[in-house]
Amino acid sequence: MSTPHGALYLVPNTLDFGTDTQANPIEDVLPAAVLRTAARLTHWVAENAKTTRAFLKRVDAVVPLAQPLQALAIVELPRPAKGARGSAGDLAALLDPARQGHDIGLISEAGLPAVADPGAALVQAAHATGIEVIALAGPSSLMLALAASGLNGQSFAFVGYLPVEASARAARIRELEALSRRIGQTQLMIETPYRNQALLGALVGSLQPDTRLSVSCGLTLSTGFTRTDEVRGWNARPSALPDSVPAVFSLLAA
Repeated sequence: MSTPHGALYLVPNTLDFGTDTQANPIEDVLPAAVLRTAARLTHWVAENAKTTRAFLKRVDAVVPLAQPLQALAIVELPRPAKGARGSAGDLAALLDPARQGHDIGLISEAGLPAVADPGAALVQAAHATGIEVIALAGPSSLMLALAASGLNGQSFAFVGYLPVEASARAARIRELEALSRRIGQTQLMIETPYRNQALLGALVGSLQPDTRLSVSCGLTLSTGFTRTDEVRGWNARPSALPDSVPAVFSLLAA
């Protein structure tokens, strides 16, 4: 008789990376059902094993783990070379515990796994091999930022990171603005935190005055905020962004 397959659980993480002194208690950010599920899982695939252990320590303080932290199996997603993809064999091997009947948790460093996250490849592999995928509810910085922006939530696109080189970045910003104006679509992007201010400056300097620009910074932290204004308003009332806290930038052209 074959062993029933386990499932792949997509376990949301907090958005504070587990290190910010302004972080809210984990039970204020994640549903109780997520904490209970995380506490019982003994096999994990993680973007980063260190931050996953920090996450599980926080879970353990609310819902005791089924096994001691050091006894849990935590493996990291393979890190392919830039522009390459992990092999199907590497990903399939990470799902072996599920084929042996164990549930697996997939977790990102922050937010929802597989959304703007390399875990999507493992989810695809699970579907290809007949392993059930179960997504759990939790915070997504992209969706929270979109909701708080007041921009078009009926049509939107996440475009990831913009070019770092100034002229290429400005050209990309103008391209996204033209697309937004043509189809009425909100464009969302992110940046490495230490470049937050540089991206804000590039957006304000490249967009038309009546384009609406929104910045959500430190979402779910006690110091988090969202500001939405026309570009002319950002120019008239400049804002300084922290260089160590993630931000989401959104634009909608008039």
